Amino acid sequence: MAKPTLYGPGYSTYTRAARLAMEEKGVDYDLVEVDFIGGGMPEEQLARQPFGKVPAFEHDGLMLYETSAIARYIDEAFEGPSLQPSDPAQRARMTQIISIIDSYTYPRTVGDLVVQRLIVPMLGGTADESIIEAALPEVDKSMRELERMLGDQEFLTGNSLSLADLCVAPIFAYFVNTPESKDILEDKASLNAWWQRMASRDSMTNTQPQLG
Repeated sequence: MAKPTLYGPGYSTYTRAARLAMEEKGVDYDLVEVDFIGGGMPEEQLARQPFGKVPAFEHDGLMLYETSAIARYIDEAFEGPSLQPSDPAQRARMTQIISIIDSYTYPRTVGDLVVQRLIVPMLGGTADESIIEAALPEVDKSMRELERMLGDQEFLTGNSLSLADLCVAPIFAYFVNTPESKDILEDKASLNAWWQRMASRDSMTNTQPQLG
């Protein structure tokens, strides 16, 4: 089977989620870095992903975009441990969590809080505190809901790792580096324990983005 290629920047949470799926499956792959921070999305990436997002994925003549589709393909097309629950209720929960991340958690946690608190200063700018202040209630809501769904389980959809965990973990990796995360996570023991388990996985170490 041909080696798959992932097109996207290593610092993107969505690129990292797809990489985590391949790392957990033991899939050998190539990462082609696509940097859009300075000059916008390159034309070659727009040819792969016409909506100007990352990542895109290529394998055996198949070109895919949208991380959830890529991750499901990786899980189903390659050997290795399953990353999708066999139980219908748990699989539905996995799909629900991925949708929550895309619709609510990412825009506020990364798009607002992380960008303003971490990325803008790194690029020499000044954080817009009004954006951060407006985002915090929604960030907290996302974290409370993840804490509720996690409960006393080891992972988000039960006691086995799933794509839900791999989609949340890259966001958490940035979020915990914001000063606001301390107060938000203070009363969320299950989520803190989950993060410690995720952060210690080899797949997370192997996909650590290089910033700065």
